[in-house]
Amino acid sequence: QLQLAESGGGLVQPGGSLIISCAASGLSLDYYHIGWFRRAPGRGHEGIACISSSGTTTNYADSVKGRFTASRDIASNTVYLHMNGLKPGDTAVYYCAAVHITAATMCREYNNMPYRGKGTLVTVSS
Repeated sequence: QLQLAESGGGLVQPGGSLIISCAASGLSLDYYHIGWFRRAPGRGHEGIACISSSGTTTNYADSVKGRFTASRDIASNTVYLHMNGLKPGDTAVYYCAAVHITAATMCREYNNMPYRGKGTLVTVSS
């Protein structure tokens, strides 16, 4: 069974940067596409990035395009989200989720991702 655990969240000032991680255990991420989602207070889950199992294909929501970058490290079975130019509106709990490469689509809604972590809180504030 694939298990995911996010880490690296914290408090950062506006304009700052942060890297959050999604570590997998139980199975290799080589066979899974990964999505990054966030949930701000009082709002639903927003899909912000997805990265293919090979790492060669990425897609980003307009809200983070040009500021956030998803990457993956096969050796450590970990996926990363590099966040630059953070804004107060980026404050949210950030989640990673996985879907097997046999799925019809790589980027899916949060509730359609079979494997999900518990999230890490990112707060952007001065």
